[in-house]
Amino acid sequence: MNLESKWLEDFVTLAATRSFSQAAARRFVTQPAFSRRIRSLEGALGLCLVDRSCTPIELTESGQLFLVTARNMVEQLGEVVRHLHNLEGQQGEMLQIAAAHSLTLGFFPEWIARLRREGLPLTTRLVATNVGEAVHSLRDGACDLILAYYDPDASLQMDPEIFPSLHLGRTEMLPVCAVGEDGEPLFSLDAGHSVPLLAYSAGAFLGRSVNLLLRQRALRSTTVYETAMADSLKSMALQGMGVAWVPRLSVTAELARGELVVCGGEQWQVPLEIRLYRCALVRKAAVRLLWRKLEGGVGAA
Repeated sequence: MNLESKWLEDFVTLAATRSFSQAAARRFVTQPAFSRRIRSLEGALGLCLVDRSCTPIELTESGQLFLVTARNMVEQLGEVVRHLHNLEGQQGEMLQIAAAHSLTLGFFPEWIARLRREGLPLTTRLVATNVGEAVHSLRDGACDLILAYYDPDASLQMDPEIFPSLHLGRTEMLPVCAVGEDGEPLFSLDAGHSVPLLAYSAGAFLGRSVNLLLRQRALRSTTVYETAMADSLKSMALQGMGVAWVPRLSVTAELARGELVVCGGEQWQVPLEIRLYRCALVRKAAVRLLWRKLEGGVGAA
């Protein structure tokens, strides 16, 4: 018998929601893909687990009996993985944190150092990734926490009861460009001229925020470069290629050295909120301790 652990997690989620569409959304897959995975589980077991003729769906008698086993297997596998991470960390449970690229350098080091100074000696492993991959990692148990910018529209597309979050800080997206030989900005958003735009790829959260601002402000621009990485946009701006919107915490040093300048007034800035996300279903001790400390004000800027 060849069973995949994700099928068991799918089945447990389906039993909880009694809806293929809701369960697929929680598992971050399309409904057809989710249905195929449930069919694969039934095929591997040689059993019909779900009565699809009902709305909401019901588990068959076999499904109800198997649910107990599936839950136990999912919980036991999670406990084993957490125990192994604990052994690997040696000094304590290892916290696996998935973070937006721009937060790995501009925010995480100072934040984690502040926590350690305040008596919380965490052992962490940081993985820089995009939001979509981070959400999948958290949902599948591949990471313990997500460090990301809050998206008020999508809110990471996660149920806040299952994936609660905490506010950690604020920053802004700044329009920046290089300076010319005369020390003046190469481009100005307030001059009314068309500017070369260093843009985010379609679908990137930071790009959605910037694009909304550009539509509201009716900026005349021509896209000359596109990427999903804020640091890459910063590098192109340093080369004088155009105007890039990047988080303030990513360009603090360049602004201080005068290598980059803010090339528009405050009306061109985009506010950002930094949040930490966890899965409420995970009982990892280090996560619970960190959450309690953060709720109590430890590590606040």
